Amino acid sequence: MGRFKEYHKFDGLGLAELVRKKEVSPEEICEEAIERIELLNPGLNAVVTKMYDQARETARRPLPDGPFAGVPFLLKDLIAAVAGVPLTNGSKAFKNYIPDHDSELVKRFRQAGLVFLGKTNTPEFGLLGYTEPELHGATRNPWNIDHTPGGSSGGSAAAVASGMVPIASGGDGGGSIRIPASNCGLFGLKVTRGRNPTGPQYGAIWQGAVIENVITRSVRDSAAALDAISGRDIGAPYYLPDPDMPYLKEIEQSPGSLKIAFNMHSPVDREVHPECIKAVEDTVDLLQKLGHKLEPAEPEIDGKKLAGSYLAMYLGEIAADIDELRTVLGRKARQSDVEMLTWTLGLLGRTYSAGYFVKAMREWGIASRIMGRFNEKYDLYLTPTTAYPPVKIGELKPRPAERILMNGVNKLGLGRLLKASGIIDVLAVESLSKTPFTQLANFTGQPAMSVPLHWTADGLPCGVQFIGRFGDEATLFRLAAQLEKEKPWFDRRPPPHISKSKEVPV
Repeated sequence: MGRFKEYHKFDGLGLAELVRKKEVSPEEICEEAIERIELLNPGLNAVVTKMYDQARETARRPLPDGPFAGVPFLLKDLIAAVAGVPLTNGSKAFKNYIPDHDSELVKRFRQAGLVFLGKTNTPEFGLLGYTEPELHGATRNPWNIDHTPGGSSGGSAAAVASGMVPIASGGDGGGSIRIPASNCGLFGLKVTRGRNPTGPQYGAIWQGAVIENVITRSVRDSAAALDAISGRDIGAPYYLPDPDMPYLKEIEQSPGSLKIAFNMHSPVDREVHPECIKAVEDTVDLLQKLGHKLEPAEPEIDGKKLAGSYLAMYLGEIAADIDELRTVLGRKARQSDVEMLTWTLGLLGRTYSAGYFVKAMREWGIASRIMGRFNEKYDLYLTPTTAYPPVKIGELKPRPAERILMNGVNKLGLGRLLKASGIIDVLAVESLSKTPFTQLANFTGQPAMSVPLHWTADGLPCGVQFIGRFGDEATLFRLAAQLEKEKPWFDRRPPPHISKSKEVPV
């Protein structure tokens, strides 16, 4: 197929090296990537906006002298604004919205030499840990199309895992890079709060919980991308000093003998699947063989209390998002403008007082102090990335009885009555039952990575998570590179996909 049949065997830096050596042209790589998207996307629904004409024009022109010059790239269709290209945020309210500017991160991706081929699927407003928006439909996991790739960066993860592109952008406000990376057998890093830009439109997204970065197959692609995009932009709400050395150099360094705490118990006291437990147990054995010191331990944090604080932020942000739709729609938002669940959550968000919200945010500061003390003893904290392997498409969506309840609540505006029923306390725990481990790093702002070290008996990926000290991506990269060398995953690919009567190598 295509003009460069070996395309899928290279990571982003590998493709860029071929371009620099003039062994293949950016145009050839671009056409191969486009053909792969056209063949694979009908079965996966990862790409929701195509930018082929712009990509071809970019590939023909002289490219910036960046680390990824000529490398095909996909942008998550959330937050990342590209002038003249639709930005739907997974919502029908935004289906006609076209920004007139590039976001700062998009500018930095361009300067790195990346060629934008399109935008990827995301749940409405990036709210969920699965990618099944009503606007674009469900994205499917390349390892098994009956299962979800996770969310909210599910489209990006499915695209990288299937071999459409070697690298794609993602965002993480509660695990939305790490969860899809775990579900799709990829490397996903949530960087330290303030490491990457959020301008010019945003400051502290979701009270500082959200960051944007990339999802990759190789560790070195992630390191090189962070070197290219990190750093303050104008008016940034946080300040971080520059790293001691480029992250691409860090992966060449030995991590030394690290002291690592590990834990498999859910912070919201719900079941953890045996495969996710085994993923950590096998990783502990591997780390010990590599000379690291492992101890079972967990920070003294009330997980359920912290989950409640997260939900307070989450609901409040949804209420604010719905209110701000006025600027896009030119009128006050109506229930029909968003999904049923989104409207219900927005009603709940309006039931909180300002005092309650502030009290909830203070829990994040308490957790940061606890983790700071925890990291005085331990270099890293190891957990499963998720509590369950990838679930089936539709499994996490509201059930019929729940939809009937939401419909009644929405029609009558009964947010306060719903809150009084005690459902919010239940929702805080149950909504995180499948993905309870990732939010901690969003509360505290610490860097955290999901590493693809385990596959279930039926062939589904199941990642493990490492949380590092605030500002210390370097240690994470050093360890990730060591693990990638000891237990390689790059050539472990999903089964070939059959699309339009062609077998597509992945």
